[in-house]
Amino acid sequence: MSKEIKTKAGFVAVVGRPNAGKSTLLNHIVGEKLAMVSKKAQATRKRMNIIEMHKGAQIIFVDTPGIHKKEKLLNEFMLDEALKAIGDADLILFLAPVTDKLDEYEKFLRLSEAKGSKHIIVLTKIDHAKQGDILNKLAQYQKYQDHFEAIIPFSVNKKVGKEQLLDEIVKYLPESPYLYDPELLTTDNIRDIYKELIRESIFENLSDEIPYESDVVIEKIDESDNMDRVYATIIVEKDTQKGMIVGKRGEGIKRVGKLARELLEEFAQKKIYLDLHVAVKKGWSKNKNDLESLGYVF
Repeated sequence: MSKEIKTKAGFVAVVGRPNAGKSTLLNHIVGEKLAMVSKKAQATRKRMNIIEMHKGAQIIFVDTPGIHKKEKLLNEFMLDEALKAIGDADLILFLAPVTDKLDEYEKFLRLSEAKGSKHIIVLTKIDHAKQGDILNKLAQYQKYQDHFEAIIPFSVNKKVGKEQLLDEIVKYLPESPYLYDPELLTTDNIRDIYKELIRESIFENLSDEIPYESDVVIEKIDESDNMDRVYATIIVEKDTQKGMIVGKRGEGIKRVGKLARELLEEFAQKKIYLDLHVAVKKGWSKNKNDLESLGYVF
């Protein structure tokens, strides 16, 4: 009688301050552009499950919004998303840029210890620091060594830390059958992924408040083997914002649409026809009903 092979599976929440490098790290781990990446803070708004198979284990990473103070109702939703992920996870990765002071980690400890979750510190962006500074930062964290399971330096650009991090994560996952089809990369549907990629183009092409006061509704997707036809509307809060997105002679919306189409084609590996419009929904980020109609369910 053959011995039953034991498998592991579990949820790993990826948390940290806005712009700590969460989405960049996850895209690097799975080798696909799934999580939204932007140099601007607070680009990620909702939790997203990203799945990586590693040495017989199914790691379900949960990408979260950055931990930050509540301001608007939308910000409150984002903070709640991060806290729910911390509470539900089997393990937490706390991303700490090597240039940060320990203040953010100390705040995180106060949040996570109330939830009783184990965590690993991932020291990110080490390619921006000298070796001596990295060693000094590792030494600073040692006063908290009783609180974390491991601390791992990580660089996407230098491809440092991935294997070590995955090996370490697997140690703390519970024995379990796989929770999802091992072929899946994410539990998000195609609408959610397309929406996030269009939002990324807005962040990259527009400055100031517009990316934070805008959202995207995917109205319809007509899928075929060779091409997806995507019909989407960018939602903003003010008429002036609509004018800025559209731009003179429509140049702004063309620029946003061009990059968005490229991002969608890179992900889908086929041609994309993108029909993009802009609509005004005044005060949507402060109105609970409007937020819920856009998928932000409290």
